[in-house]
Amino acid sequence: MRTLVLFHRWLGVAFCLLFAMWFASGIVMHFIPFPSLSESDRVASLLPIDLKRVAHGPAQAVVAGEMENVLRVRLVQRKDGPVYVLSSSEHIKALRATDLTEATVRSAEEAAVLSSPHAPREGSHIASALIAAEISADQWTIGEQYDPHRPMYRVALNDTSGTERYLSATTGEIVLTTTRDQRRWNYFGSIAHWIYPEALRRHPDLWNGLLWWLALLASIGASLGAVIGVSRVERRGSRPASPYRGWQAWHHWLGLICMPFVLTWIASGWLSMDDGRLFSSGETIPAQARAIAGEPDWRQLPAGELRSVSTAAKEVEWFTFGGRIYRRERLGAQQQRLAVSGADANGVTERTFLRADEIDSALVGFGESGFGKSGFGKSCNSAFRIEADDAYATPSTMTRAPVFRAICGSVWLHIDGSNGSVIERLDPSRRVYRWLFAGLHRLDFPILTARPALRTALIVLLCSCGLIFSLTGIVIAQRRLRSLRNG
Repeated sequence: MRTLVLFHRWLGVAFCLLFAMWFASGIVMHFIPFPSLSESDRVASLLPIDLKRVAHGPAQAVVAGEMENVLRVRLVQRKDGPVYVLSSSEHIKALRATDLTEATVRSAEEAAVLSSPHAPREGSHIASALIAAEISADQWTIGEQYDPHRPMYRVALNDTSGTERYLSATTGEIVLTTTRDQRRWNYFGSIAHWIYPEALRRHPDLWNGLLWWLALLASIGASLGAVIGVSRVERRGSRPASPYRGWQAWHHWLGLICMPFVLTWIASGWLSMDDGRLFSSGETIPAQARAIAGEPDWRQLPAGELRSVSTAAKEVEWFTFGGRIYRRERLGAQQQRLAVSGADANGVTERTFLRADEIDSALVGFGESGFGKSGFGKSCNSAFRIEADDAYATPSTMTRAPVFRAICGSVWLHIDGSNGSVIERLDPSRRVYRWLFAGLHRLDFPILTARPALRTALIVLLCSCGLIFSLTGIVIAQRRLRSLRNG
């Protein structure tokens, strides 16, 4: 027991400040997450497409782009004209819809011009904005999801909110918006919680390994504390008692009270850095995505395809799914039209979202398509729409759009009914991970997610208890270090 006490004592000295930071920053993160551009905000900022200036169809854009395995083609409007954005599993490319030349943004001045339609009408002066700087990455864009868009351009709008927009040099689209308050609070939230300074995040392997080991050692220290705390409880008559006095007694009792939460929260936080070490990642590999999309001939799109597009469309997306090409017209953040294009369009009516039978068609024979080692050893059962109260429910990229589940052997595929993308791949390992991480760390249980106010109250209460417990550890650690220094 003495060895356990020594390990717990010095791990506590080393980690007490880190524990306090994790609990405090966890509260901040719940209210102010790390900046990202939501799909609703992205669509809301789009300009109406000037279809009269679109001189070439999507099929011609695919040929001109000279990209392999194109799965999606989007038509959007920039201030300098309509642009096609071609996407494969690994690459993106933008072409001008007027002449099919590359639409890459090549200067900060051009980026500032493209930003102007998205600036608020009042309180912003794009012409006198801070210099639109070209950047590879900064504190807010270090994540790998921005890799296809690098370099980017950061444009400050000089408004009262301190808004900064980030434009993709690849497509000329806004990929992120931040405000002064978001940036300020995130230093006390996500950046502190994830030990996320830009200088460290530029070395992802180092950062990942550091966080993994810190969280593991913290979990070991908390577990030792739990064992010692329970074993040191004494009986005085009919009442339990602590052998400690003062701050140590407070630490002992608070540790016993908070033990279930502290242990599960710290351990599940460690699992957030798993990254495939113990559990599967839940992602589909490019070959699997292509198998679901199929390999249609983009040349089958009719020459008059654009004549079918609504003049109210703010974005048109053609995507492949189950060997068909679908046309998706975004009329607003929560409005769209969906239709089958080309030779397969006969007899297929226009609708809002994909249907379950279309999901089934895309997955016919998928179990025999060469992915047995990835968990697709059997054909898939009929897809069905996931209800909001499902324990494994996951949201669509579009508000109120359906998400379908297809069960293929031991693997569950969750497919977005708005655009045919595979949101996640849940094998048995990933389903266990869902509870050990999202459930225990975020209190993401159906009974609580259906009651967001209660969930928020519990998160704040439990993290506050953990913070107070950590503060007692800081006091004890400080006294321990002072006694060593004084001999």
